[in-house]
Amino acid sequence: MRKKDLFFLCLLLCAIHSIKSQDTSLARVEYAYIPQADGDNVYQRFRISANYPIKMDNDGTYLVVGTEYRYNDLRIQDELLFNPQGDLNTFQTFGLELGYTFKMKNNWRFGAKLGLRVSSNFEGTGLESDDFRYTGSLYFVKSYKDKQAPKTARFIFGLRYTTPASINLPLPIINYFKRFHPSWSYTVGTPKTNIKYFFNETNTLQAFVSLDRFYGNLQNNRTFIDEDGVEKSAENASMLNIVGALGYEYYFTEHLLFYLYAGHTLSNEIRLRDGDQENVLTINNGNTFYFRGGIKLKI
Repeated sequence: MRKKDLFFLCLLLCAIHSIKSQDTSLARVEYAYIPQADGDNVYQRFRISANYPIKMDNDGTYLVVGTEYRYNDLRIQDELLFNPQGDLNTFQTFGLELGYTFKMKNNWRFGAKLGLRVSSNFEGTGLESDDFRYTGSLYFVKSYKDKQAPKTARFIFGLRYTTPASINLPLPIINYFKRFHPSWSYTVGTPKTNIKYFFNETNTLQAFVSLDRFYGNLQNNRTFIDEDGVEKSAENASMLNIVGALGYEYYFTEHLLFYLYAGHTLSNEIRLRDGDQENVLTINNGNTFYFRGGIKLKI
């Protein structure tokens, strides 16, 4: 295996499907735009999500209900190995998660989540069993409260499992955050590694590497003959990006902010997969420009 492939595989094993487990946002509205290099393909996404914490007692125990909707517009203009192409452009995702968290000793906190998602191009007559995805995660959070504000630190580790998925095993979650100076902080881990500069309480600038992806079921499978003369069946579509970018954040209040991220992909793949999540066709893997922005209400 090439060093580049090994590097990306390590990132996948450590990071894919871990985003929701570490999300500290209470609500988010977001738009993303990723044109594909060496072609006319364009990926656009509109996302809206919300997490509602329900206080269970006075000791820091919460039940958290999370919802999410994504409209994925994947405009594939490249010539494919099958015709007609059908509706490979529009995928929608509806998600619901239920989380539970409580405080432990020595500034530790435990959390667990169960989730259900429906992700499909909905080109058939209704919901199908392959449209559903199931997730489960558990994680531990250590807060270092002996640090004087604004110097703080936090460590997160755990596991997350999703089915169906291209990697059919629990994947690790690991993340360390530290505000080591009134004007500087850094985060190391998944799904995002960054360094951030605080101009003041209102404006921040950061440089980061992170993951972005989508997955959707094809309700009408596409059967085709590949370049080696082997018959293949495409049953779902996926995209995975590893992104290097700069980000600007403007805080309207302590918890409400506007953000704008722009950069370039380090790895960029749109794939069609079969029922065993094996790759049957790579549509485009050229690196390209990346843009994402929105409004977020965070803890």
